[in-house]
Amino acid sequence: MSDFDEQDVRIAEILLDTILLDVDDIPEVSRESLERYFAHLKSSLKFPCYLTGIEDFPWEERYVLGYGNEAEYEKLKKKQPSYTDTFNLLNLDEEINEEYGLFVDVKRTSDNKKFTFPLADFKAIDEHSKNYQLLDDYSVWFVNSR
Repeated sequence: MSDFDEQDVRIAEILLDTILLDVDDIPEVSRESLERYFAHLKSSLKFPCYLTGIEDFPWEERYVLGYGNEAEYEKLKKKQPSYTDTFNLLNLDEEINEEYGLFVDVKRTSDNKKFTFPLADFKAIDEHSKNYQLLDDYSVWFVNSR
């Protein structure tokens, strides 16, 4: 198994009932694979779990790339969630969507506003936590296996 990345092995252990023989054996995103990942995360995530965005949310792109007005951006960030915000993970939604993956309900810590987002948009803030690895593995698998 030395030819495999540790992350590939962890992902395979979640999604497969057999030993990983080839990295191409890791299942693509499907309803069944998402249901398996959901069950694993539901039983493995530890709370509280604080999250932040992996990269800018779609509405922020023009501002992050420098095309939008900075004052307007700061005003909009008070109403809309930003990838720079800190969120408390409330729960995993039962909804499973093959295009967007698993969804989570989160609460922004600065004002307690609640939002629902695809889980693949987030990472755990504590890089040394088990949650960080769990969420990173999910995001890498979801983005690379569609």
